[in-house]
Amino acid sequence: MEFDNFDGVNEKTLLLVKPDAVQRGLVGEVISRLEQKGLKIIGMKFMQLEEEDLEEHYSHHLDKEFYPELEDFMMSSPIVAMCLEGQNAISSVRKITGDTFAGEAEAGTIRGDLAMGVCNVVHCSDSVENAKTEISRFFDEDELFEYDKTEYLHVYMEDERE
Repeated sequence: MEFDNFDGVNEKTLLLVKPDAVQRGLVGEVISRLEQKGLKIIGMKFMQLEEEDLEEHYSHHLDKEFYPELEDFMMSSPIVAMCLEGQNAISSVRKITGDTFAGEAEAGTIRGDLAMGVCNVVHCSDSVENAKTEISRFFDEDELFEYDKTEYLHVYMEDERE
C-alpha cells in the first residue's frame, strides 16, 4: 500500500480522536459518524502521544503561547488514530467534523454536537500534502489494510468506484 494513493475512492486522510473525546466516551460516536458517511477505516490504533510526536505534529504551533497547554492536553490521555479512505475523504471528513473552533461549528457536525471550546474532540488532515505526512507519522505501511468494503456497492455508483 502506498501513502501517495490519493485519488478517487482511494483518497486517504488521518483523524485523531483527542483525549477529551476518549475521556468522555465519544470514540464510538465519532467512528459511527464516519462509517455512516461511507468512509472506510483502513487503520486504527489506541496510542499515547509523547512530546516528540507532538512537536513534530504541531511544529507550526511551537512558538505560540498556547502550545505548552496544547501539548499537556494531548498527552493527558491516550488518543485513537485512524486512517480513513473514501472518495474525497479529506474534504468529507472536514465537513463531518465541523469548524475547528467548536463553539462556531454547525449543528450536525462532530464538533458542533459534541464540543464547545478548544477541546474539540478530533483532529483531521486539511490537505492532501498534510494527509500524506500525518498518515506516515502515525502509521507504518503494515498497519494499513486494503480490503473490499461491500458497502461501497451502496455508497458509490459503479463509475465512482473505478
